[in-house]
Amino acid sequence: MNIVLFGPPGVGKGTQGVRLSASLGIVHLAMGDLLRAAVAEKTTLGLEAKAFMDAGKLVTDSLVIGLIEERIIADDAKAGFLLDGFPRNVAQAIALNEMLDKHGLKIDHVIFMDASKDALLERLTGRLTCSACGFGFHRHYSPPKIEGQCDKCDGSLYQRTDDTEEVISQRLEVYAEQTSPLLDFYGDDKEFSKVDAEAGMDEVYASLERVVKE
Repeated sequence: MNIVLFGPPGVGKGTQGVRLSASLGIVHLAMGDLLRAAVAEKTTLGLEAKAFMDAGKLVTDSLVIGLIEERIIADDAKAGFLLDGFPRNVAQAIALNEMLDKHGLKIDHVIFMDASKDALLERLTGRLTCSACGFGFHRHYSPPKIEGQCDKCDGSLYQRTDDTEEVISQRLEVYAEQTSPLLDFYGDDKEFSKVDAEAGMDEVYASLERVVKE
């Protein structure tokens, strides 16, 4: 089974994608992980990607598609794959379809995880990280026992600079401009489904399971 899982920042794609792919016995493919692995392994595409990243430039769509292609034709992906947060725009979606056609593959489910801007801001601006051990907390959903102090090592907690409301609002605006058109691209396909991602984690996962088992 091959799945595309997409939605705005903070919607829970990573958490749910890992859980769903493990349950289905398919590989979980997140672009950040693919890039880091290719760079660490110094593959041909990894070295190309590193050159872009070192220059402060975005990795090209063709390079990203190449990284995905390498993974989906690997032995461990024979049962299928879950693309976490890719494609990010319509051009990437078209390129992805062309690459899959080349290998006689198709997407079985395209799932959009939906949540309001207010819900996303609450999730993302509430994140706290321990400066000593890196353990994560959340002001609303998983607060520390003692405010400002890590439960694990007593280290001090801080908010990352990219978790401020101003920065996150900008990220959501970029998402709306670049990724929302994917809803029009995929919206009429029989494989397309929309899941309410504002519910609890287990409820959202149950909704995702229902979609892929239909």
